[in-house]
Amino acid sequence: MSDQHETQRLSRARWVLYGFLAIAGFFLFTEHRAHVLGILPYLFLLACLLMHLFMHHGHGGDGQHSHHHDSSEGEPK
Repeated sequence: MSDQHETQRLSRARWVLYGFLAIAGFFLFTEHRAHVLGILPYLFLLACLLMHLFMHHGHGGDGQHSHHHDSSEGEPK
């Protein structure tokens, strides 16, 4: 019975922590809204730059993928 009581206490403590974090996040956002919303355009530009850099890594042409076909492969002898 002691283990069940201990898990109930941990579960209740977890919910209290979640509530505290939600309230703290709400007040942080409302008090610093101008700072958070003011930086969003710059974060969008940074995201575009990072997507451009990381999503074009396959266009390199480093010679690993050879598309050279021998003309004698498909011809009967």
